[in-house]
Amino acid sequence: MNKNILKLILIAVLIIFIFNQCSTSYKAKKHPEEIVHGYVAPGFEEVKEEFIRNFVKRKENGSAISIYYKGEKVVDLWGGYRDVLTKSKWEEDTKVIVFSTTKGLAALCLAMAHSNGWLDYNEKVSTYWSEFAQNGKENITVRQLLAHEAGLCLVDEVFEIDDLADFDFISTLMARQKPLWEPGEQHGYHLSTMGMYMNELMRRVDPKGRSIGVFFDEELAKPFDLDFYIGLPDSISDEELSKVYYPSIGQFIFNMNKMPEKMRKDFRNKKSILYQSFKIPEKFSPNSRATQRIEMPSGNGIGDARSIAKIYSIFAEGGTELGFKKETYELLKQPAQIPPAGAFDIIMGLNTYFAYGFLKPGPDLLYGNNQSVFGTPGAGGSFGFADPKNEIGYAYVMSKMGLYLVNDPREVALREAMYRCVERIENE
Repeated sequence: MNKNILKLILIAVLIIFIFNQCSTSYKAKKHPEEIVHGYVAPGFEEVKEEFIRNFVKRKENGSAISIYYKGEKVVDLWGGYRDVLTKSKWEEDTKVIVFSTTKGLAALCLAMAHSNGWLDYNEKVSTYWSEFAQNGKENITVRQLLAHEAGLCLVDEVFEIDDLADFDFISTLMARQKPLWEPGEQHGYHLSTMGMYMNELMRRVDPKGRSIGVFFDEELAKPFDLDFYIGLPDSISDEELSKVYYPSIGQFIFNMNKMPEKMRKDFRNKKSILYQSFKIPEKFSPNSRATQRIEMPSGNGIGDARSIAKIYSIFAEGGTELGFKKETYELLKQPAQIPPAGAFDIIMGLNTYFAYGFLKPGPDLLYGNNQSVFGTPGAGGSFGFADPKNEIGYAYVMSKMGLYLVNDPREVALREAMYRCVERIENE
């Protein structure tokens, strides 16, 4: 092909890409009512203003936010495109993969197991899963595992996304894994493996032997009419799903200075634990049905923002509708215990605070206005959490992934607006 023709084609593709990236922003400036839809209760109008500003100033493509306050849905907004390339609109029932935000919903399932008396956080994992007691894992407690202190971030054996359907096979792999450090001494984010350990724990302690995906569906999704799945059924059509778009290489390069120094280095080092974590399992692709239909509590939950906010709202109010025991509820509200080596996360390269499967706020990692908050963010910007003090269930989901593993500017703007609204309402 003639080099000049090739250059013209590349320029045309670039122009189309830039147009697609900017078109939502342009339309939002001129006609926000055509981009943003939904409802806000009186007193929460500022959240809608920030939601519109995400499209106008923060290059949002498609997203949704939902907030429950004192048991009532006060914000339910959606807008933009579920597929910016085809200009397919984000609808009221649009669902999207939320990556590690799934971990928080999986942790709620294990919290219910604790409340039901099936699981003791202080007990050894091997008490429930005897095969786990090998290669230095004999004394790891459930609490240490769920606090990312077990050193089980990687899997020595390569396996693919389809293999996750064979729970017994995965259980065998995980049981013989050797820790990367002395369990309980320090912590590091178990980015891809945590969901597999959580899933096997649930299968072992649930009297019915259910996986987390099945337990969530039967005990939470169906009873509370949630449109959220850990393992997407084939009955959900492609038209109900949003495409996820990774940041471009250019965006990644020009924004690397915003990452912690260790994270920047590890993203470029194929031997780093962080880099290898993103390769577990092989052939993970968020927009493929093969990835979506598998149960992967680490990061392939798919649903809408209102479902995530609603279930966190139920737990923010104590989970009384579920018969949730106060003892378990009080544990979830406590600040995270810091391991002996300190709060520094050796995988993420910054201070993190984990407890019972959730990310908790800490002195230098805040996402609520109090220490009782519990939830989990997802790669690219999604976030779901419960705030028991203010009785809030909150969720933000999006199609265009950002470069922040926590505190994405789009999400932070919405969250801070919410808290300003709540403060004004409380002070009236």
